[in-house]
Amino acid sequence: MLLLLLPLLLAAVLTRTQADPVPRATRLPVEAKDCHIAQFKSLSPKELQAFKKAKDAIEKRLLEKDVRCSSHLFPRAWDLKQLQVQERPKALQAEVALTLKVWENMTDSALATILGQPLHTLSHIHSQLQTCTQLQATAEPRPPSRRLSRWLHRLQEAQSKETPGCLEASVTSNLFRLLTRDLKCVANGDQCV
Repeated sequence: MLLLLLPLLLAAVLTRTQADPVPRATRLPVEAKDCHIAQFKSLSPKELQAFKKAKDAIEKRLLEKDVRCSSHLFPRAWDLKQLQVQERPKALQAEVALTLKVWENMTDSALATILGQPLHTLSHIHSQLQTCTQLQATAEPRPPSRRLSRWLHRLQEAQSKETPGCLEASVTSNLFRLLTRDLKCVANGDQCV
């Protein structure tokens, strides 16, 4: 009889003291509800069309300028699935940040209206990624893997080593992989394998 009452008594004590059997450090903060990256599992056809129009205009401009690049900032082997699930948003955030920085620094006034909507969408995606990565870093602080560190370093290094034309070519040619594969993978979380 005492063995039967002991679990009930323990449950009553824990309930009254509002004890939490799960340590708080392993829970996501209340602000985790502000991470809405899942909304980007697919972009609307209208958004994708705006990106295609911008990509085509930039590529035409690069051809006219005869921009030639020997290196590939985003090699074919660049695949977010190679990273740990919790590292993928950080890598994508760096890709989006570089794309934003390069496109925002384009000085061709003819591109301004074409880039308006894509830049707005990229800014929104970037702000959501920032929120998610900040919350994740608070909830589960971990050092980055070697692969993630190398990828982030490569993106950072490219900004000082590559010409503006080559940066434009690189981020523009990577655009649809970023939007359709990388973004979708991050939005799907651990279901992206």
